[in-house]
Amino acid sequence: MPRTSDPDPDPDEDDLDTIPPPRPVFYAEQALLGALLLEPRRLDDVTDIGPDAFSTAVHAAVFAAIRSLPTPVPAQHAENVKWLDAVLSSAREQTRGLNAAYLHTLIQMCPWPRHASAYAEMVEADHARRTLRTHAQRLAQTATDPTLPHPVETALAEAAALSGLLEALSARFRPHPNSLPRTPSLAPVNAPQVHEEAMDEERLLLATATAHPAEVEQMRWLTADDLTLPLHAGLWRCLTSLSRRAAPVDPVTVLWEAQRNGLLTAGAEPADIISLLTAGAGSPQYWGERILQRALLATAHETGRRIEAYTDDPATTPYQLVTGSRRALADLNALRTRWHHSTSPTPPSSRPPRPQLSAPPRAGPPRTAMATSRIPR
Repeated sequence: MPRTSDPDPDPDEDDLDTIPPPRPVFYAEQALLGALLLEPRRLDDVTDIGPDAFSTAVHAAVFAAIRSLPTPVPAQHAENVKWLDAVLSSAREQTRGLNAAYLHTLIQMCPWPRHASAYAEMVEADHARRTLRTHAQRLAQTATDPTLPHPVETALAEAAALSGLLEALSARFRPHPNSLPRTPSLAPVNAPQVHEEAMDEERLLLATATAHPAEVEQMRWLTADDLTLPLHAGLWRCLTSLSRRAAPVDPVTVLWEAQRNGLLTAGAEPADIISLLTAGAGSPQYWGERILQRALLATAHETGRRIEAYTDDPATTPYQLVTGSRRALADLNALRTRWHHSTSPTPPSSRPPRPQLSAPPRAGPPRTAMATSRIPR
């Protein structure tokens, strides 16, 4: 987990303009550590966080030192600083630059030691926000990484890890009214460089599906929304509609269906559509999987960016983060199901085999009472 730089008691004046101001959680961490340094017994009230919950390496080291040392007797702790010296010595093993003056600063920053559990809840909430942000960033980056040998599997693994985190967070933070976060505004991104490649794959899908319409019925895992160009999406709807009506499928019938659905606009001339539907190569299944993969990765990238945008709003509560993130993952989960259907082998038919009728018995002499009765001598 990335943390901010360690607190520096004497920063250079030239660097003051580049140091961001501390966020509220920084003061919550100071107050919590100050409470524990003043009254170490308060550690019993802080059970849900660990050193990784703190935003700076110094704070994490101090908390780890406090937790690793035996709790001193309150009366003895009030009379000497032996336990504080032990905390300082232990924390210095993990981070450099820590001194006794900063421990005194932590103590001074604590308004009330009895509020330690409240400070801990603040630290835990911000840690949840940072952790969720890291997972969301990882999902978005994975979905656009061209070097991955198995991008879909990697992206789905990141999505599964994110879902597991949301399950853990939902158990730790209580629900409350107004659980939906505010809709974030996403910054625009540059158009992907593979736009022309996607267009070519969609054209090949439409042409091969027209040439092999029997395979279209087996591709219910592909929807028109997976195609990037509106004209291509409309033509795919035409193809699937004809196929499910068991109507004839060829370039002319698809063109007629396109006209009925209002697809013949100024940019879609009939001759162009006929040409598009007759230039196929490969199989619809192959091109359909390619298109579905591209749609899944695009959705994963968008999902990661949306969840990251939720974490950027400091007014969003942890439970709102959970609710909003789950909604953002819904579309990706639906695509994952369709992806598994597309890549799984077709299961054998579930119908029981037809019973095979045995050959009728060969005809024999009729059985009569005379035939079975004893012949008198």
